[in-house]
Amino acid sequence: MTVMIAAVRKAARGVQRDFGEVTNLQISVKGPGDFVTNADKRCEEVLREELGKARPAYGILGEEIAEYKGTDPDHRFIIDPIDGTFNYMHALPMFAITIALERKGEIVAGVTYNPITDELFHAEKGSGSFVNNKRMRVAQRRELIDSLVCTCLPGRAKGDHAKHRAEMDLMQVKTSGIRALGSTAMDMAYIAMGRLDGAWCNGLKAWDMAAGVLFIKEAGGFVVGIKGEANPLFSGGYIAGNADLLPQIRAVLDQVGK
Repeated sequence: MTVMIAAVRKAARGVQRDFGEVTNLQISVKGPGDFVTNADKRCEEVLREELGKARPAYGILGEEIAEYKGTDPDHRFIIDPIDGTFNYMHALPMFAITIALERKGEIVAGVTYNPITDELFHAEKGSGSFVNNKRMRVAQRRELIDSLVCTCLPGRAKGDHAKHRAEMDLMQVKTSGIRALGSTAMDMAYIAMGRLDGAWCNGLKAWDMAAGVLFIKEAGGFVVGIKGEANPLFSGGYIAGNADLLPQIRAVLDQVGK
Protein backbone atom coordinates (compact mmCIF):
# COMPACT_ATOMS: atom_id res chain seq x y z
CA MET A 1 0.00 0.00 0.00
CA THR A 2 2.82 2.40 0.82
CA VAL A 3 4.38 1.76 -2.59
CA MET A 4 1.09 2.30 -4.44
CA ILE A 5 0.21 5.50 -2.60
CA ALA A 6 3.68 6.92 -3.19
CA ALA A 7 3.38 6.13 -6.90
CA VAL A 8 0.02 7.87 -7.39
CA ARG A 9 1.15 10.92 -5.44
CA LYS A 10 4.28 11.28 -7.55
CA ALA A 11 2.35 10.80 -10.79
CA ALA A 12 -0.22 13.34 -9.58
CA ARG A 13 2.31 16.17 -9.62
CA GLY A 14 2.48 16.22 -13.39
CA VAL A 15 -1.27 15.72 -13.75
CA GLN A 16 -1.98 18.66 -11.45
CA ARG A 17 0.44 20.85 -13.38
CA ASP A 18 -1.00 19.84 -16.75
CA PHE A 19 -4.58 20.29 -15.53
CA GLY A 20 -3.89 23.98 -15.10
CA GLU A 21 -2.90 24.21 -18.77
CA VAL A 22 -5.90 22.38 -20.23
CA THR A 23 -8.26 25.35 -20.26
CA ASN A 24 -5.68 27.41 -22.17
CA LEU A 25 -5.81 24.88 -25.01
CA GLN A 26 -9.57 25.01 -25.58
CA ILE A 27 -9.27 27.75 -28.19
CA SER A 28 -6.08 26.51 -29.86
CA VAL A 29 -6.15 25.18 -33.43
CA LYS A 30 -4.78 21.80 -32.41
CA GLY A 31 -7.05 21.49 -29.40
CA PRO A 32 -6.40 19.67 -26.13
CA GLY A 33 -6.65 16.08 -27.43
CA ASP A 34 -2.96 15.48 -28.15
CA PHE A 35 -1.96 17.32 -24.99
CA VAL A 36 -4.15 15.09 -22.83
CA THR A 37 -2.99 11.92 -24.61
CA ASN A 38 0.60 12.87 -23.83
CA ALA A 39 -0.32 13.69 -20.22
CA ASP A 40 -1.93 10.25 -19.93
CA LYS A 41 1.22 8.54 -21.21
CA ARG A 42 3.54 10.60 -19.01
CA CYS A 43 1.45 9.70 -15.98
CA GLU A 44 1.56 6.00 -16.81
CA GLU A 45 5.32 6.16 -17.33
CA VAL A 46 5.77 7.62 -13.84
CA LEU A 47 3.53 4.96 -12.32
CA ARG A 48 5.39 2.16 -14.08
CA GLU A 49 8.77 3.57 -13.07
CA GLU A 50 7.83 3.93 -9.40
CA LEU A 51 6.11 0.55 -9.16
CA GLY A 52 8.91 -1.13 -11.09
CA LYS A 53 11.58 0.23 -8.79
CA ALA A 54 9.77 -1.04 -5.70
CA ARG A 55 8.50 -4.35 -7.09
CA PRO A 56 10.55 -5.19 -10.19
CA ALA A 57 9.28 -8.77 -10.40
CA TYR A 58 5.59 -7.82 -10.61
CA GLY A 59 3.80 -7.58 -13.93
CA ILE A 60 2.04 -4.35 -14.96
CA LEU A 61 -1.15 -4.08 -17.03
CA GLY A 62 -2.08 -0.54 -18.05
CA GLU A 63 -4.22 1.39 -20.48
CA GLU A 64 -1.63 3.27 -22.51
CA ILE A 65 1.44 1.02 -22.73
CA ALA A 66 1.78 -2.67 -23.57
CA GLU A 67 1.56 -5.13 -20.68
CA TYR A 68 4.78 -5.92 -18.88
CA LYS A 69 5.11 -9.59 -17.95
CA GLY A 70 6.98 -9.80 -14.67
CA THR A 71 8.98 -12.74 -13.41
CA ASP A 72 6.57 -13.18 -10.50
CA PRO A 73 3.58 -15.08 -11.97
CA ASP A 74 1.35 -14.40 -8.97
CA HIS A 75 1.42 -10.59 -8.80
CA ARG A 76 0.40 -7.88 -11.24
CA PHE A 77 -0.32 -4.18 -10.91
CA ILE A 78 -3.32 -2.94 -12.92
CA ILE A 79 -3.17 0.80 -13.59
CA ASP A 80 -5.18 3.55 -15.25
CA PRO A 81 -3.18 6.79 -15.37
CA ILE A 82 -6.14 9.11 -15.95
CA ASP A 83 -9.57 7.51 -15.64
CA GLY A 84 -11.97 10.13 -16.95
CA THR A 85 -9.82 11.44 -19.78
CA PHE A 86 -12.60 13.45 -21.44
CA ASN A 87 -13.37 15.18 -18.15
CA TYR A 88 -9.69 16.00 -17.82
CA MET A 89 -9.67 17.31 -21.40
CA HIS A 90 -12.46 19.74 -20.51
CA ALA A 91 -10.96 20.75 -17.16
CA LEU A 92 -13.70 18.98 -15.20
CA PRO A 93 -12.17 17.83 -11.89
CA MET A 94 -13.87 14.42 -12.01
CA PHE A 95 -11.09 11.98 -12.87
CA ALA A 96 -8.56 9.85 -11.02
CA ILE A 97 -5.27 8.00 -11.07
CA THR A 98 -5.86 4.42 -10.03
CA ILE A 99 -3.76 1.33 -9.21
CA ALA A 100 -4.80 -2.15 -8.10
CA LEU A 101 -2.69 -5.12 -7.08
CA GLU A 102 -3.81 -8.50 -8.38
CA ARG A 103 -2.60 -11.65 -6.63
CA LYS A 104 -3.36 -14.98 -8.30
CA GLY A 105 -6.28 -13.45 -10.17
CA GLU A 106 -7.78 -11.64 -7.16
CA ILE A 107 -7.59 -7.92 -6.37
CA VAL A 108 -6.04 -7.57 -2.91
CA ALA A 109 -5.18 -3.85 -2.76
CA GLY A 110 -6.26 -0.68 -4.51
CA VAL A 111 -5.61 3.05 -4.58
CA THR A 112 -7.57 5.75 -6.41
CA TYR A 113 -6.57 9.40 -6.20
CA ASN A 114 -8.31 12.51 -7.48
CA PRO A 115 -5.42 14.99 -7.54
CA ILE A 116 -7.72 18.03 -7.87
CA THR A 117 -10.03 17.35 -4.91
CA ASP A 118 -7.16 15.67 -3.01
CA GLU A 119 -9.31 12.64 -2.13
CA LEU A 120 -7.29 9.46 -1.78
CA PHE A 121 -9.22 6.20 -1.60
CA HIS A 122 -7.54 2.96 -0.61
CA ALA A 123 -8.38 -0.56 0.46
CA GLU A 124 -6.71 -3.86 1.26
CA LYS A 125 -8.50 -7.17 1.30
CA GLY A 126 -9.87 -7.86 4.76
CA SER A 127 -8.92 -4.43 6.14
CA GLY A 128 -11.73 -2.14 4.98
CA SER A 129 -11.97 0.81 2.60
CA PHE A 130 -10.89 4.36 3.40
CA VAL A 131 -10.96 7.88 1.97
CA ASN A 132 -8.25 10.14 3.39
CA ASN A 133 -7.94 7.55 6.19
CA LYS A 134 -11.64 7.75 7.10
CA ARG A 135 -13.56 4.47 6.95
CA MET A 136 -16.00 4.12 4.04
CA ARG A 137 -19.36 2.35 4.12
CA VAL A 138 -21.83 1.83 1.28
CA ALA A 139 -25.20 3.57 1.58
CA GLN A 140 -27.92 1.70 3.44
CA ARG A 141 -30.98 2.58 1.35
CA ARG A 142 -33.09 -0.49 0.81
CA GLU A 143 -35.42 0.57 -2.02
CA LEU A 144 -34.30 1.39 -5.54
CA ILE A 145 -36.99 4.05 -5.87
CA ASP A 146 -35.23 6.06 -3.13
CA SER A 147 -31.77 5.62 -4.59
CA LEU A 148 -29.33 7.65 -6.69
CA VAL A 149 -27.51 5.43 -9.18
CA CYS A 150 -24.89 6.03 -11.84
CA THR A 151 -24.06 4.63 -15.24
CA CYS A 152 -21.57 5.01 -18.07
CA LEU A 153 -22.79 6.54 -21.31
CA PRO A 154 -21.51 4.67 -24.37
CA GLY A 155 -19.20 6.61 -26.65
CA ARG A 156 -20.31 7.88 -30.03
CA ALA A 157 -19.02 4.85 -31.90
CA LYS A 158 -19.12 2.32 -29.06
CA GLY A 159 -21.71 0.14 -27.38
CA ASP A 160 -25.36 -0.67 -27.96
CA HIS A 161 -26.94 2.78 -27.80
CA ALA A 162 -30.51 1.56 -28.23
CA LYS A 163 -30.20 -0.94 -25.39
CA HIS A 164 -28.63 1.62 -23.08
CA ARG A 165 -31.40 4.12 -23.81
CA ALA A 166 -33.94 1.43 -22.94
CA GLU A 167 -32.10 0.75 -19.67
CA MET A 168 -32.04 4.46 -18.88
CA ASP A 169 -35.75 4.87 -19.65
CA LEU A 170 -36.72 2.08 -17.27
CA MET A 171 -34.19 2.99 -14.59
CA GLN A 172 -35.41 6.60 -14.53
CA VAL A 173 -38.85 5.55 -13.32
CA LYS A 174 -37.43 3.00 -10.87
CA THR A 175 -34.95 5.30 -9.08
CA SER A 176 -34.80 8.79 -7.63
CA GLY A 177 -32.14 9.78 -10.14
CA ILE A 178 -29.33 8.72 -12.48
CA ARG A 179 -25.90 10.31 -12.88
CA ALA A 180 -23.17 9.81 -15.47
CA LEU A 181 -19.99 11.31 -14.02
CA GLY A 182 -17.55 10.20 -16.71
CA SER A 183 -15.07 8.31 -14.51
CA THR A 184 -15.66 4.71 -13.50
CA ALA A 185 -12.92 4.91 -10.88
CA MET A 186 -14.68 7.82 -9.19
CA ASP A 187 -18.12 6.23 -9.59
CA MET A 188 -17.00 3.14 -7.71
CA ALA A 189 -15.20 5.12 -5.02
CA TYR A 190 -18.36 7.17 -4.48
CA ILE A 191 -20.46 4.01 -4.16
CA ALA A 192 -18.03 2.72 -1.54
CA MET A 193 -18.37 5.93 0.49
CA GLY A 194 -22.16 6.16 0.09
CA ARG A 195 -22.36 9.23 -2.15
CA LEU A 196 -23.99 7.02 -4.77
CA ASP A 197 -26.23 4.08 -3.96
CA GLY A 198 -25.45 1.81 -6.90
CA ALA A 199 -24.45 1.56 -10.53
CA TRP A 200 -24.50 -0.36 -13.75
CA CYS A 201 -21.95 0.12 -16.50
CA ASN A 202 -20.87 -1.64 -19.67
CA GLY A 203 -17.97 -1.33 -22.09
CA LEU A 204 -15.20 -1.32 -19.47
CA LYS A 205 -11.69 -2.73 -19.16
CA ALA A 206 -10.05 -4.28 -16.11
CA TRP A 207 -8.09 -1.11 -15.29
CA ASP A 208 -11.32 0.91 -15.09
CA MET A 209 -12.77 -1.30 -12.36
CA ALA A 210 -9.97 -3.09 -10.53
CA ALA A 211 -9.49 -0.87 -7.48
CA GLY A 212 -13.17 0.06 -7.31
CA VAL A 213 -14.33 -3.54 -7.03
CA LEU A 214 -12.26 -3.93 -3.88
CA PHE A 215 -13.39 -0.56 -2.46
CA ILE A 216 -17.05 -1.53 -2.71
CA LYS A 217 -16.60 -5.03 -1.29
CA GLU A 218 -14.50 -3.79 1.63
CA ALA A 219 -17.12 -1.08 2.31
CA GLY A 220 -19.82 -3.73 2.72
CA GLY A 221 -21.20 -3.63 -0.82
CA PHE A 222 -21.49 -6.13 -3.64
CA VAL A 223 -20.23 -6.12 -7.22
CA VAL A 224 -20.93 -8.56 -10.05
CA GLY A 225 -20.22 -8.54 -13.76
CA ILE A 226 -22.67 -6.85 -16.09
CA LYS A 227 -24.30 -10.23 -16.80
CA GLY A 228 -24.04 -11.42 -13.21
CA GLU A 229 -20.55 -12.90 -13.34
CA ALA A 230 -19.01 -13.50 -9.93
CA ASN A 231 -15.77 -11.78 -10.99
CA PRO A 232 -16.51 -8.58 -12.93
CA LEU A 233 -12.90 -7.74 -13.74
CA PHE A 234 -12.84 -9.09 -17.29
CA SER A 235 -16.59 -9.22 -17.91
CA GLY A 236 -16.73 -5.86 -19.68
CA GLY A 237 -18.84 -4.12 -17.05
CA TYR A 238 -20.32 -4.26 -13.57
CA ILE A 239 -23.42 -3.88 -11.40
CA ALA A 240 -22.95 -2.65 -7.83
CA GLY A 241 -24.94 -1.79 -4.74
CA ASN A 242 -25.68 -2.98 -1.26
CA ALA A 243 -27.30 -6.35 -0.56
CA ASP A 244 -30.81 -4.94 -1.08
CA LEU A 245 -30.20 -2.76 -4.13
CA LEU A 246 -27.99 -4.91 -6.32
CA PRO A 247 -30.69 -7.52 -7.06
CA GLN A 248 -33.19 -4.73 -7.75
CA ILE A 249 -30.84 -3.13 -10.28
CA ARG A 250 -30.28 -6.51 -11.91
CA ALA A 251 -34.02 -7.08 -12.13
CA VAL A 252 -34.50 -3.80 -14.00
CA LEU A 253 -31.74 -4.65 -16.46
CA ASP A 254 -33.17 -8.13 -16.96
CA GLN A 255 -36.46 -6.55 -18.05
CA VAL A 256 -34.65 -4.71 -20.83
CA GLY A 257 -32.98 -7.92 -21.95
CA LYS A 258 -36.26 -9.76 -22.41
